[in-house]
Amino acid sequence: MKCTILAAGYATRLYPLTEDFPKPLLKVGEKTILDWLLDDIHTSGLVDEYIVISNHKYAHHFRAWADHRTLPIIVVDDGTSTNETRLGAVCDIQFAIDQLKLDDDLLIIAGDNVLDFSLTYFIRYAQEKGTSCTMRYYEQDENKLHRTGISEIDSKDRLISMEEKPAKPKSHWCTPPFYFYKAEDVKRINEAIADGCGTDAPGSLAAWMCKHSVLHSMEMPGSRYDIGNLESYENVQKTYKGITR
Repeated sequence: MKCTILAAGYATRLYPLTEDFPKPLLKVGEKTILDWLLDDIHTSGLVDEYIVISNHKYAHHFRAWADHRTLPIIVVDDGTSTNETRLGAVCDIQFAIDQLKLDDDLLIIAGDNVLDFSLTYFIRYAQEKGTSCTMRYYEQDENKLHRTGISEIDSKDRLISMEEKPAKPKSHWCTPPFYFYKAEDVKRINEAIADGCGTDAPGSLAAWMCKHSVLHSMEMPGSRYDIGNLESYENVQKTYKGITR
């Protein structure tokens, strides 16, 4: 299994912190955001390579970081240098697949979130289901449902439908940017793009894929901290206590 980290965004809402520095390498406590994620995932013993997809502006920062890690990390530069020319998450995934000729199962994660639970739960869940998988959490606040991916789930955890930032949400199940795709579904990403799948948000791929394959959705066993702006970053620095479950 390969772990692909989406890290090609420009984090404009965190300027000036990220004007010349990538958000995933910001410190939360004693570690960078990426270190929290990868150190945890590696405890599963099931990931043999980590692929950080960066833009050209920040790639050298990721390479310098990777040089000081003992994990098998590859940094892929997608060639873009501005927020206006970004490829989008789904096209970045396909770019890495083409560049590295990947034909493995893929764990795909956003590189700008920290969790208080181990992602090994999700990896084991996907193995037990034997399908591609997403995660989900229940959001009571209806106003927040319009700003994220919303999933419909059946009684057996199967993902029936998903929609990014819906005007009329069909449920209260939100989908964070953590996905597992079986190798046979990874091969269909090009088809999804050609079929008009949205390419900016990674959830658009899950929305397309659940109509063409079997996906299951695991309820998150803890909390996710999304670092989207300066206020949320300051809050995470004050409150995050690491992986506690």
